[in-house]
Amino acid sequence: MRRRFGARVLRRNSAKTPASVALVAISDLTRNAVDVLPEGGLEAKLKLGRPLRVKLGIDVTSPDIHVGRAIPLQRMRAFQDQGHTGVLIIGDYTTRIGDPSGRSAERPILSDQEIDANATTYLEQAMVVLDADRTEVRYNGEWLSKLSYAEVVRLARTITVARMLERDDFAKRMAAREPISVSELLYPLMQAYDSVAVEADVELGGTDQLYNLLAGREVMGHYRLEPQVVLTTPLLLSWDGEKMSSSVGNNIPLTAAPEEMFGKTMRIPDEMLPQWWQLVAEAEPPAGEPMEAKLALARWIVTRSHGADAARLAEEHFTRVVRQGEAPDEVPEVPLPAGDSVHVPALLVAGFGVASTSDARRLLAQGGVKLNGEVLGELDVTCERLAGGLLQVGKRRFGRLTKA
Repeated sequence: MRRRFGARVLRRNSAKTPASVALVAISDLTRNAVDVLPEGGLEAKLKLGRPLRVKLGIDVTSPDIHVGRAIPLQRMRAFQDQGHTGVLIIGDYTTRIGDPSGRSAERPILSDQEIDANATTYLEQAMVVLDADRTEVRYNGEWLSKLSYAEVVRLARTITVARMLERDDFAKRMAAREPISVSELLYPLMQAYDSVAVEADVELGGTDQLYNLLAGREVMGHYRLEPQVVLTTPLLLSWDGEKMSSSVGNNIPLTAAPEEMFGKTMRIPDEMLPQWWQLVAEAEPPAGEPMEAKLALARWIVTRSHGADAARLAEEHFTRVVRQGEAPDEVPEVPLPAGDSVHVPALLVAGFGVASTSDARRLLAQGGVKLNGEVLGELDVTCERLAGGLLQVGKRRFGRLTKA
């Protein structure tokens, strides 16, 4: 079943595109690509003179798509802008197995409810980048859930176990005598079967997906289909130097609040700015001070998701709250506990999201807590003194204290 998105559903070969689509500059389609395999394969596909079916599969392991995961989506959009069809596969079925790529252990399996909830949010987020009218949305449960045991065995015959164990992550786990489940071995085959089901011409993915994408080429040949071209893009490193990840929290979701997007972008170290501009904005950073380049990138990221007005307001919020240390326009109310005296560390944990009372004590000792603009250092304060006051924790957390 094809899913309707926007005004219509794109069907195979439905778009009327002139043969000149094959002549478009390859560099427009392969910007920032790490691998384009096989050599000359994309040029050959473009010479077919018809819209290509450009596949990207996304497992719904988390509730959001972040700016790092959007990089291959941007490549899909480049193909769409040249008249090709983007085939976005929501991996509702493969998520139930878990992609082993880059994992040192088997990925925890989400419940059906978590998978369904995540899947419902993905389309809105993906369409921040994609052209809805040129996007064909598919759920791989459409075909994978219907495979008989005999069909799974046929699929399993397409690649040997020895070939599977050549994967770097599997090889490391084997050497360390760590377990590898049979379901993990099946994952690349199931992702490859997605390419068979949608008859992909090109498959996109991050560099950590290279093995899976190449497996798609191999499996397609066994099903007498012309193998897909593989195009990989770099993985975006977050401000902490690690790969951007929703599970770690070092990410910028595509549909996060404008103020959150702006503030998180401003955490990027100066030395990472060229990479972020290249991969996310697909442009050179503006000349001048790193702070100006960072502000410009934050504006770009927020504008893409929410528009120019939202970016302007988010920058005003950042300037007022972070750079000038003032309170935001809207401050949440935080109720004070009952009693005449308040233990401030407990209040910071309960009302301001501080991880523990020991962290709260450390913030207080370092002058990181202010009451009405003045440093608050005491551990216990009267309720009368706190009531109605504006409490600031760190640079960005504010709350108006109210009596319960």
